[in-house]
Amino acid sequence: MIQFKNVTKKYGSLTVYENFNLGIEEGEITCILGESGSGKTTLLNMLAGVTPYSGTITPKKKVSYIFQQPRLVSSLTVRGNLKLICKDDGKVDEMLAAVGLTQKAGAYPVALSGGQAQRVSIARAFLNPSDLILMDEPFSSLDLALKLKIAQLFLELWRVEERTAVFVTHDVDEAAMLSNRVVILKSGKVAADMRAEGSPSADLYARPMLRKKLIDALISSAS
Repeated sequence: MIQFKNVTKKYGSLTVYENFNLGIEEGEITCILGESGSGKTTLLNMLAGVTPYSGTITPKKKVSYIFQQPRLVSSLTVRGNLKLICKDDGKVDEMLAAVGLTQKAGAYPVALSGGQAQRVSIARAFLNPSDLILMDEPFSSLDLALKLKIAQLFLELWRVEERTAVFVTHDVDEAAMLSNRVVILKSGKVAADMRAEGSPSADLYARPMLRKKLIDALISSAS
């Protein structure tokens, strides 16, 4: 288990977290749900070790990141972007096939659609031999149909290894679909903590009761 123990994070006079405690189960997808300013991205950055804090987060993990924007290197082809992470041509070819981009291996990012670029970003995350995948609003720039396709792709890759993943979003539907557990943050504190029944999926209608509970919890925390 990844443990936050008495974690405090301040930006000048702004306190984002104060004596914050949270355990994250390994081998699961934990969703951090909350409005803008609730501390979601800061939590990811602390897990990644890219922002300082006081307190402890243990154990330290090697991480992969999937961002809202793919952040591909524009001067490199799709294959070139993946080979920055993995030098094994065979593994790169396997991953290109898994994400349906074999025919785009020689294309540059400018020639990719938004969905194709995010597929490359997901492929890059899974090619990296990390212990922990951090996901920062990875579907928010996609329309609904494409969001569901990319979410399904992510889950297909995740099920092969079931790496620990922490996924932040402000979207209740994404949280209800894609998580083993949902933690709602409010002003740097845990406002609600819910486990989901069944396996994560890319089905909007699979967990109506969880969705209702999440909405009720968000409304309650806002009052």
